[in-house]
Amino acid sequence: MKRGRLSLLLIPGLCLLSFAAQADDAYTLSIKNHRFEPVELKVPAGRRLELQIRNQDSSAEEFESYELNREKIVAGNQSATVYIGPLVAGRYPFFGDFNRDTARGTIVAQ
Repeated sequence: MKRGRLSLLLIPGLCLLSFAAQADDAYTLSIKNHRFEPVELKVPAGRRLELQIRNQDSSAEEFESYELNREKIVAGNQSATVYIGPLVAGRYPFFGDFNRDTARGTIVAQ
């Protein structure tokens, strides 16, 4: 029985280690006045990315990209993290699903 308990204690630690090592580079996107900043985010191709999304508006927004196959709701005045990549060179549009007319941007992998 002691062996089983030890395994259960080790598994969460191993999961955290593999999750933390997921990104090669970190970037920040801000949402303010229902717009993303920067509108165009340039990143290196072939790298795993951690994208920190900081919503400075009081209302929630959803980061969404069909090309990146990602969507994440970010509550008002909160932050959320999205992991993407590695990306091949190209342009990857994203938008705010709750404010599609104004909240738009592109990640450019080069």
